Formats: sequence, C-alpha cells, structure tokens
Amino acid sequence: MMKPTPTPNRPTGMFGFTIVWLGQIVSVMASTMSQFALSVWMYEQTKSALAMGTMQVFFITPFLLISPIAGVMVDRHNRKMMMMVSDLGAGIATLTVLALQYFGVMQYWHLYLTSIIYGLGMAFQWPAYSAAISTMVPKEKLGRANGMMSLIEAGPGVFAPLMAGALLPLIGLTGILFIDVCTFILAIGALMMVHVPQPPRTADGEQGQGNVWKEAAFGFKYIFARPSLLGLQLIFFIGNLFSGIAYTVLAPMVLAQTNSNSLVFGSVQTAGAVGGVVGGIIMSAWGGFKRRVHGVLLGWIVAGLGTMILGMAGGLPVWVTGIIIASIISPLINGSNQAIWQSKVAPDVQGRVFSARMLIAWLTNPISPLIAGTLADFVLEPAMKTDSSPLSLTFGWLVGIGPGSGMGLLIFFCGLFGMLAAFAGYFFPAIYNAEDILPDHEA
Repeated sequence: MMKPTPTPNRPTGMFGFTIVWLGQIVSVMASTMSQFALSVWMYEQTKSALAMGTMQVFFITPFLLISPIAGVMVDRHNRKMMMMVSDLGAGIATLTVLALQYFGVMQYWHLYLTSIIYGLGMAFQWPAYSAAISTMVPKEKLGRANGMMSLIEAGPGVFAPLMAGALLPLIGLTGILFIDVCTFILAIGALMMVHVPQPPRTADGEQGQGNVWKEAAFGFKYIFARPSLLGLQLIFFIGNLFSGIAYTVLAPMVLAQTNSNSLVFGSVQTAGAVGGVVGGIIMSAWGGFKRRVHGVLLGWIVAGLGTMILGMAGGLPVWVTGIIIASIISPLINGSNQAIWQSKVAPDVQGRVFSARMLIAWLTNPISPLIAGTLADFVLEPAMKTDSSPLSLTFGWLVGIGPGSGMGLLIFFCGLFGMLAAFAGYFFPAIYNAEDILPDHEA
C-alpha cells in the first residue's frame, strides 16, 4: 500500500516536527508556571499538604481510566486532531480556572474539578504525540526527536518556577493564567501549520479492529504476544518501581539530614532538572547509540549508579553528583526506548499500544510510595538511628548513621536493584536482540 502523500505547502518531516515542538515547549513552560502559582495559591488557601495531594488524585484517576480508550481514539481518528484534543482539554481547564479567578469566586475545590478535565485531556497527549512522531520523522532521526521531547519534560522544571516566582508579584495568578491560555492557542496554531501524515492500514491494524473494548484490549495483547517488547516494558516497570521508591524518600532524606534546610533540598532539585536539560540537549544533537537497546540497558545501569550515589553519606556534593548522573542519562533511556517502539510497532496501532505501555508503566505510581513509606518509617530509619544495630554496623560507613540514613540506605539499594535488572537484560536474547527479532514496520 502506498504511503499517504504530504499535503502541499505544509511543513512535515523534521522541520514540521520542530514547529510543533516549539509550540509545545512554550505551552508546557507556561503550564508549569501556572502549576507553580496554583500550588502557592492552594497552600495559602488550605495550609494542607493533603488538600494539595488530592489534586494529583483527581488528575491521575481519570487519566488512567481513560488511557486505553484514548489510545483507541488516537488510532481511529486523525492524529493531528487528537493532538489538538489533548491541548484543548488542558486549555479548557486553564481557561475555567482563569475565569473563576478573574471574577473572584474561585474555591480550592474548583481545582479538583479542573484537574479531572486536565487529566482527561493529557490522557490523549502522550500516545497521540508519540504516534505522530513516527509518521512525521524519518527512522534515523527518531532518537533526536525523542531527545527534543525530553527537553519539554526537563526544561520547564528549571526555568518555570523562577519565572513564575518573578512574575507573581507583578501580574498575579490571573496574569500567569492568561499567559498560559495564550500559549495553548500558540500550540494549537503550530499544529495547524504542519502536515501530520496518517499511517497506512496494516495487517496488525486490521487484526485489532472491533468494538471500543476489543480495540482497547488490543494494545495489551500486542505487547504480551511479543516477548521482546514485553521484556523491554518489564525492564522499565522494574526501573520505574525502584526509582519511584528512591525518589519518594529523597526529599525527607535530604531534609532529615540537613535539619530541614530547604535551600539544600532546592539545590538538589535544581541540579536534577539541569541534568535533565543537559541530557536532552545531548540526545537531541547525538540521537543515541546506533543499537538503541544499549541506550536502554546501559542507560538504566548508569541511572542505577547515580541513584546509589544519591543514597550515600557525604551531603550536598554527593547528592548533586548522584542526581546529575541519574538525570542526565534519562533522555538517553527514554529516547532510545521510544525510538525502538516507534520503529517496530505498526503506526496505525501505536495509539493503543503506547497507551497500554503508559498504563503498565504508571502502575508503579501508587505502589512506590506505599513501599517506600513503610520500609523507611518502620524498618530502615529505626534500624539506622544508632550505631549498635546490625544494619548500621554493616552499612553505617556507606550511608551514615542517624536521621535520614535509613532512607539513604533504601535509595542505595533501589539504585543497585535497578542496575541489576538492566544488567540482566543483556542475558535475555529476546531483550538484547529486540531490534533484530522485531521487523521494522516500514519493512
């Protein structure tokens, strides 16, 4: 079957993708500023960490529930339209908050309702954009494109809080929300300028047709029927689980060991964000290893090493070193893995498959904090408080003794286990040879 021809006079390929990317990075920067400003507003209104955490529950629950259906919609309908739907959902949520704030009637519970709208819109974003990249960008440039996408995740974390903090006293929450709404219009305008090719129908696509529920389940069946894809996904599941546990206790570990010094903790966070930006720039310019599975497995090994360092004794210099190593390698891991999936999975089923991937990966989100909190509060922190327990006698030289040391030990072992899981991937042919076993969808 012939591939669809690009619409005349509309940019496509890497140039078209760059236009979309520019619109997105500006929009995400403004959205991150809004989130920062709304967090400040929410805390001032409620003085409650629980009230702020509940916003995430209202976001993540509809996000996870709708994700499989969102994947079906991405595959059934025009990719560019689905990308616009994701931006539109977030834009409507922000516009609603802006209107409530402008008229002076906003209550903190309004943010719970808008979080639902935002979550529903974002459920379409990752599968829609990931699937669109594979039809817009040549295979050899997928690594670079995914490196650029990682900058959208990392870049705003460095600059947005500083910009929001500077602008809040000048233009207030209303002004920042207004900027955010304007950038959503910019992002949708950038999408309208470019041509996003629709994928040709493949045998996999024909096999996955049916009612909505059958098509939603197809993404999971597709992954479980291919040991190489399932193996890669399990590497990510294990890596996400251990890194989620580690980063859950990072803030309390640093604060416990520094007598709640927020400046030190902020420095660690900033170092991690800067590392992510630098890694994204490197990945955008380089594109990663020619054999992309090395980017995944070696990347997780290096990230595990960084996490191990993060848990060691030594204070700020050690923490900054560890988090930079772990964060600078992240774009290589994600970009390489994404490029494998984009080149191996048939484009007309990528929406469903990528939504299934996302749901599997995000299953670690509610699990990690429960494991981390239980081990830290009831096992490791009590055991590392004095130098007389077997654990402190064994590991005290490595992570120190006293408040925060038990959490440091947990972070160290999470890095070690994540590293071992990635190292084990080299001994499973289905994973190590995934790029040879799975044919490119172009073939």
